[in-house]
This record gives sequence, structure tokens and C-alpha cells, in this order.
Amino acid sequence: MNKQTILSIEDEKNIGNYIETILISNGYKALKAMNGMSGLSMCTSHHPDLILLDLGLPDIDGMEVLDRIRGFSNVPIIVISARTQEKEKVEALDRGADDYITKPFGSEELLARIRTALRHSNQVRSSVGVEKRYSCEDLIIDFDKRLVTLAGEDIHLTQIEYKLVSLLAKNAGKVLTYDYILKEIWGPYADMDNQILRVNMANIRRKIEKNPAEPHYIYTEIGVGYRMKEN
Repeated sequence: MNKQTILSIEDEKNIGNYIETILISNGYKALKAMNGMSGLSMCTSHHPDLILLDLGLPDIDGMEVLDRIRGFSNVPIIVISARTQEKEKVEALDRGADDYITKPFGSEELLARIRTALRHSNQVRSSVGVEKRYSCEDLIIDFDKRLVTLAGEDIHLTQIEYKLVSLLAKNAGKVLTYDYILKEIWGPYADMDNQILRVNMANIRRKIEKNPAEPHYIYTEIGVGYRMKEN
């Protein structure tokens, strides 16, 4: 099972460590960034399920980080800040934050806010017609449980591999271009070429295809992109 990934963009080391401990002990995968630029980079490279964003960062203001992320992603963002003025909370929410927590905060409050933001994000995805699972012959992808099985056996994918195969599965039957996939998985700030995509796809095929050289589930549209077999 793939754990939900939460990225904390926080420059105060003790608070970052506190958040990391809470997340790991409650079954999440925790990522940490100490400034805005590294946070943007990790957002595009790791494609987290939720972001905890401090506003008072040492390099660029958290509001700018918020704007940049919202330029390419709808990932849930919870702002965590020592700024207590109502106008700053309203501004953060108006600019695309999903929630706002004021420092200091307790672990139970943080976890409750995270659960709410993730639940709302899942409801939004479901409301636009996203299926809860992909099922095609022996291959089943359960999007809620984040599980991939082949002929009843669990298939262990990396975070990126899972995100790739689930993106294709949710768009089964459609050709997704290389550029579209790269932007969706790694974001527009990532300095990537098609090679990283081909390497990941080769790894996925070794895990789900009987004969990777003659794929049955994920087809290559030469020079264009990939297409998942319709379920």
C-alpha cells in the first residue's frame, strides 16, 4: 500500500521535526523542505498528496510559493504560520490555500485539519466523475486504497510509478502526451525530459506485463505518449 505523502515547507527546524514525527507516527510519508525554492522543487519531484506551508520562509515569501504551486497544481495546501492577523488568513485562503493553522498548534488539531483537507480533495475528484478503481482483466487499481494487484497478487510500485499508472488508468483509452504526463507528475518547474518517463514506464511494465516488449495494458503511441487499455 502506498502511504499518502505530505510535504512540510518549514524553515524552523524544531517545528519541522515536530511535524515530521506526528506525520510518520500516524501513517503518513513525510517530506521536509527548509525554504521556498526547495519546497517548489520537492512539490514537482515528489507530487505530494498535501502540503503544509509556512509563510515566513527565508528565501521567498510563503504567499509567493502558494501562488506558484496554484499555477500548476490543485494539491491541498494548509498554511501554518505565526502571522495571526485575520487579513493575512483571508489573503492566504483567497489565493488558494485550503486551510490555515496558527502557531503554536497541537498534534490533534493538525491531524484533524489534514484529514479534512484530504477528504475534501477526494470528494472533489469523485464529483468530477473519477472512478474509484480501474479493472481490466487481471489488473486492478484501487484508487482509494492506493493498491495495485495483478491476478490477485499485490504489485509493489514506487510513489512515482503508482502516480504514473493511476494517471493513465484514470484516463484509460485516451492518449496522454509525454509533455502532459511530465507536467502532471513532476510539474512545470521540473527540469525533466522524456528519458525519466521512459525509465519509469519500463519499470512499471516489468511489474505488470507478462511480456514488457509486447505490452498488454499500457501502449506506447510512438512519438506522442502512452495510452492505458480501456477497462
